Amino acid sequence: MWREVAAASQVPPGSLVIPHGVVVATAVVLGAVAVALAWTIPVALSKAVWPTRAPVMALLLWQAIGLAGGLSMIAALALAGLSAAPQHPLLAVVPAAAFAVYLLAHLAVTTAQVTRQRHRHLVLLEMLTEPHPTRARTRVIDDTVPVAYCLPNGAGSVTVLSQGLLDRLDPDELVAVIAHERAHVEQRHDLLLLAFRAWRSALPWFPIAARAEAEVTALVEMLADDHARREVRDEVLARAILHVGASALPGADRMVAGSTRVSDRFRRLEG
Repeated sequence: MWREVAAASQVPPGSLVIPHGVVVATAVVLGAVAVALAWTIPVALSKAVWPTRAPVMALLLWQAIGLAGGLSMIAALALAGLSAAPQHPLLAVVPAAAFAVYLLAHLAVTTAQVTRQRHRHLVLLEMLTEPHPTRARTRVIDDTVPVAYCLPNGAGSVTVLSQGLLDRLDPDELVAVIAHERAHVEQRHDLLLLAFRAWRSALPWFPIAARAEAEVTALVEMLADDHARREVRDEVLARAILHVGASALPGADRMVAGSTRVSDRFRRLEG
């Protein structure tokens, strides 16, 4: 009590004084919110059925969960520090500031790595592929394995198809594949995936980070499917996906155990 009285006597007149109990309570509430956003809510969302019907809303929710969860954790750490050491506010917020810098640093490093890898990939494509004879911004790689993917690069974005894929698909299926890959580029799905890739890189020991990346990857594929469905029938798109196989599912190898989103992708085409 005497410590609180002494501290209060040092506060300049007219200053806003927040009671210590309020600071502690707020830190506890924000900590609980951060835990819910980092564990309980993502697990429930990954098991929900409705995201397959509304992938745009689900993606917005995943982004909101990630942003709100990070901010809640940083604020909870800051308030916990202030409640533990109110006499040294600058030192008290060091853990929160360090965590924020850690997350932002991983985002910056991941962005730089992706940009560098993409540039090297483009250089290799120039050497190892040929332009498609009739389709702009499309390169063909001489490989019998059916492969299709996009490489975002602003105005220089390209779609890469293998000769094996071209030999296997009929014209409608090829339209479906190209429309799907172009949707990734035009809708900048790479930016959506970048933040979740950085989150997983920053917290490799945290299983929800991997789950979130896998869910967002699957939802992005559904968005691209919806774009392709405007140009071809659902059964044509389903056949094209089966022909391409795993290559049409970027990140599929990183799906968490028990994820049903890959099968959901086909199920929604059947409906």
